[in-house]
This record gives sequence, structure tokens and C-alpha cells, in this order.
Amino acid sequence: MAQSGQYTLNGPRDSGTRQDTFCVILYVAGNSLGVWDKKTGGDLDSDEVKYYPGNMAAVQSLGGRLVPNNITLQRLYDRQDDHDNINYLLQYVGRANCKVTQRPLNFDTTGYGRTIVWTGKLKRVLIPDVDSEATAAALIEVEISIDSAPAAA
Repeated sequence: MAQSGQYTLNGPRDSGTRQDTFCVILYVAGNSLGVWDKKTGGDLDSDEVKYYPGNMAAVQSLGGRLVPNNITLQRLYDRQDDHDNINYLLQYVGRANCKVTQRPLNFDTTGYGRTIVWTGKLKRVLIPDVDSEATAAALIEVEISIDSAPAAA
């Protein structure tokens, strides 16, 4: 296993996976809201600072502050679990501490490796849109404002 500050390749890269082989769980105010089907965002970016010295010397990259980007989660809107508990989510928009975990799964659905963890605040809750002519799945969506770099736990 690699130590902090090291990146080690473990032989041939032949253990790829699919996007559907992860377990994503949302915790709001310390309570689990179960498994979510879709996750976007959560990337770790940085501000870019460049310095252009005189005499036409080469540009210098000075790095920058970390910028953790928000996470958006979606899942099928369950008429019992989600609808009956929607006020729980709505009351915490802009206030509640949240944790999002993402764990890789083996193809037999058992957990594999470390879980990636993000923390932040509940920023937004989107109750499913309505369209009397549509038959698409109704999805609930939440957005988490991430406050720090993700970490493997």
C-alpha cells in the first residue's frame, strides 16, 4: 500500500470498473438518508495563479487555493420514504451539516477498498418536476456545498 505522498501502481491496469459499481450514501444532520443513485461533482479544483516576469521570461505557476466543487445527488422519488420525510430535508437547506460517502463495489456488490468522504452543507433540495404528458422517472435531487477536500477513510 502507498504511503502518504506516494502513488504506487500495482502492476497492469486491468481492474477497471463501471459507473454503477459504487454505493453513495447521504447523511444530513447526522442521519442517513440512504443510498442515492446518481452523483455528479465533488471534484477538487484549485485557483490558478500565474506570474509573468519581465524580460519575456517564462511564466511561473504559483499554484492556488483548493476549490472543492459541489456535489449533486439524485434518486427515484419514493412516495413513502422521500415524500413522507420531505420536510426533514427542506428545513435543513442552508443549515445542516452533510456527509456524502462513495464506496467502490465488487461486481458481486461487496464493498471494496476505502470509502471516499465529502463534507459540507445542504445547499438545495429539488422536488421532482411535474408534467402531465411525461412518463419519465420522478427524481429527487439535492446539492451539497462541499467545504473541504475529499478524503479516503
